[in-house]
Amino acid sequence: MARHDQPPGSGTAAAPIPVLPDYAGGCIANVAPAILAATSGPAELAPVPDWLPEGVVGARQVVLLVLDGLGWNQLLERSDLAPTLTSARGIDRPITSVAPSTTATALTSIGTGRPPCGHGILGYRMATPEGEVFNVLRWQVGACSPRDARRELPARTVQPLPTFAGFEGPVPVVTRDGFAQTGFTVAQIGTSPVYGYKVSSSIPPQVAELLATGCRLVHVYYDGIDKVAHDRGFGPWYDAEMHAVDQLVAAIADTLPDDGVLVVTADHGQVEVGAQVLLPPPAVLRATRLVSGEGRFRWFHARDGAADDLLGAALDAFSEVAWVHTRTEIEEAGWFGGPLSPEVASRLGDVAVVPHQPVAVLDPADTGETSLAARHGSLTPAEMQVPLLAVGPGPRGGNI
Repeated sequence: MARHDQPPGSGTAAAPIPVLPDYAGGCIANVAPAILAATSGPAELAPVPDWLPEGVVGARQVVLLVLDGLGWNQLLERSDLAPTLTSARGIDRPITSVAPSTTATALTSIGTGRPPCGHGILGYRMATPEGEVFNVLRWQVGACSPRDARRELPARTVQPLPTFAGFEGPVPVVTRDGFAQTGFTVAQIGTSPVYGYKVSSSIPPQVAELLATGCRLVHVYYDGIDKVAHDRGFGPWYDAEMHAVDQLVAAIADTLPDDGVLVVTADHGQVEVGAQVLLPPPAVLRATRLVSGEGRFRWFHARDGAADDLLGAALDAFSEVAWVHTRTEIEEAGWFGGPLSPEVASRLGDVAVVPHQPVAVLDPADTGETSLAARHGSLTPAEMQVPLLAVGPGPRGGNI
């Protein structure tokens, strides 16, 4: 496939520079390994990174709270609504998400402690070996009549890496009720025991019970901010949810023992797109056999012999609003954290369209994605920069 002049990450006068994942430093893929290093006994001499907030080193028990969709930029813009979060240690310095900045990829990196190239969950919708579209979050295959894929695509085959490696004993996971048996949950957290909740007020007492058993790490996932942003965008509903989440964080912090710490992070941020959606023009679709990915990180799979035509058509159609690159360019630029195995590379298309403007590129076959108000997946600061905060032990406010 022909390459084009602008390499990923270089930027031009017309296009901003993408925020690349900091796989060697402050990145969500490194949070669990950093917590392990910070809470290890003296016999374990793993270095503690300087991007980890103060207060984690030496803690006996850690609660890792992942707030789906809470971008660092969106949090700072609403500091008056979230006093607990914005007074926590680490608020002055974000870390990065992964590429793509989407839930399926990011949560798997948090669970495995590895970049996307390692675990292979490279997006919300990927290609199967049979040339169908695989929806990772739903663990379904097919567009018109989606079917349960747990047997034909076993979770531990699609994503074979161990989760929460290094922690003694199982790491309990507190998540929304009903997620426990999904294929994606198994891919993301392996055999960790799952404790479901129906309403957010149940999270603090559930965490308190688990801490009382002596668990070294408790993993908590909450998706309210992401759901409200997708449904309503930014506005009074989003602000109300931000305030409610801040109160939830304070309630969880109140369950901590004196030598415990609450670490708060997110999988990605958000960009409000609304009705600014783009359909691929006929020239792109003529060269395309399959469309995967999502609106902010769209993959086009070329028909046989049409790879160059596809790249040219995609550049003509989208280069003013998006980074348009081949899979090879993106892989070589390190967006996924390293080289891809042939099996993992086959899950992706030939050309990616990754918007840097507040637009989404739609898949004509995916009608469920047309109504999202806020979105994520791209490498803009709003999507890539996420908080990494510590609450307790010691003073719960301020950066010490």
